[in-house]
Amino acid sequence: MPHADLRSFLDALEKAGELKRVSDPVDPELEITEIADRSVKSGGPALLFENPKGFNMPVAINTMASMERMRMAFGVDSLDSIAEKIAELIELKTPQGLVGKLKMLPKLAELGGSFPKIVSKGPCQEVVETEDFSLLDLPVLKCWPQDAGRFITLPLVFSKNPTSGKRNCGMYRMQVYDERTTGMHWQTHKQGAEHYRRRLAAGEETRMEVAVAIGADPATMFSAILPLPPDIDEMLFAGFLRGKPVEMVQCKTVDLQVPANAEIVLEGYVTLGELRTEGPFGDHTGFYSLEDDYPVFHVTAMTRRRDPIYATTIVGPPPMEDYYMGKTIERVFLPLMRLQIPEVVDMAMPAEGIFHNLMLISIKKSYPGHARKIMSAIWGLGQAMFTKCIVVVDDDVDVHNYSEVAWKALNNIDPERDIQFTMGPIDSLDHSSRLANYGSKMGVDATRKWPEEGFTRPWPDVLEMDADVKARVDGLCRKLGIG
Repeated sequence: MPHADLRSFLDALEKAGELKRVSDPVDPELEITEIADRSVKSGGPALLFENPKGFNMPVAINTMASMERMRMAFGVDSLDSIAEKIAELIELKTPQGLVGKLKMLPKLAELGGSFPKIVSKGPCQEVVETEDFSLLDLPVLKCWPQDAGRFITLPLVFSKNPTSGKRNCGMYRMQVYDERTTGMHWQTHKQGAEHYRRRLAAGEETRMEVAVAIGADPATMFSAILPLPPDIDEMLFAGFLRGKPVEMVQCKTVDLQVPANAEIVLEGYVTLGELRTEGPFGDHTGFYSLEDDYPVFHVTAMTRRRDPIYATTIVGPPPMEDYYMGKTIERVFLPLMRLQIPEVVDMAMPAEGIFHNLMLISIKKSYPGHARKIMSAIWGLGQAMFTKCIVVVDDDVDVHNYSEVAWKALNNIDPERDIQFTMGPIDSLDHSSRLANYGSKMGVDATRKWPEEGFTRPWPDVLEMDADVKARVDGLCRKLGIG
């Protein structure tokens, strides 16, 4: 069953021994970060800080900081079942004959039941404040010593495409400037930034309405970070993942809808053309992202539950919670990659690669130059365009065994022949690129080379013992306690 909201997910985590309550006063400035960081890196539980120092609102963190918690977030026995569900959806074809149409009905009905459901009221509006409220009353974390201030790190930011009117939900950090304003970290490649640019270029408006939900059910929060095509509603996809529609409620002061079961909602606007310095911020790269100018979000209303829980996350040197969320994206979106690049067997993005720095791909090689074709295809695939290094190996290599990948790749490459460079868009957080948002990428063809690729020397076999020898020695090794 899908989790109705954040607190039902927390209850499930607690029953499973995956949540620890912290009753001691802990400071949201640096201290919560240090505890949460130690917990995730030691395989510890999610944390609920019941008495953050100076605030009367509990703080939930690390709720998705393990693969087991990601599995629980979707209420499935295995994340592979979600990947299979997506694969079945994208493999739907026009049915032939009556029997084919009847077989398709359950799948279409399942998708039809995923559309967001508009409701007249929800827990997120139990308290509505348009005058006497302050962002400084929220236990927003200052995560790292050189951070420019406190940052909201797990917000669901809603905006509308000015051309189509379609909803977008993304997750962008928000530096709290004062009681009523924050930064809006819309990186240039994100849909929120695109909506902003279109409205600014049109010159017909002075404001862009925005709504921010904090603390929703896990599938809905997760959907905000998914690399979906621009025209797909994240709330529709969240309903598909949950197997139940996301209930949405109309905001009180802006023409946007937000998840009805959210803990806190901030309503307001961004003034077109108004920028303010945002950052530095200790980022998921493990380095501080430097200060830059970003739009300013003006909060005109705060709605919330009577007893809200502040949901947050931290990022920094991997692995952290975002690694497990990214690993889940990797697994459940593999079918989508295979749909566009069917020769891909598997993929892996190691924690140290922080999503965009390293992608390992195994393929069923079918023709000369195949690995280079794969690199180009990935660099043209949505947010995969940011991938700095792609290593392509043969289908007999386990890309999740990084030792095996390094061994096979380093034995298979002639560096000058097999490494190629190209220029293109770079993640905004990449501090090493020659220019902001633009730089070079590297592809490594670590597949076995064919004569058709100009390799005419013999290619040796991998060392492997005979199967019958292994079988004869099995018993002796058990007797000797070896291996």
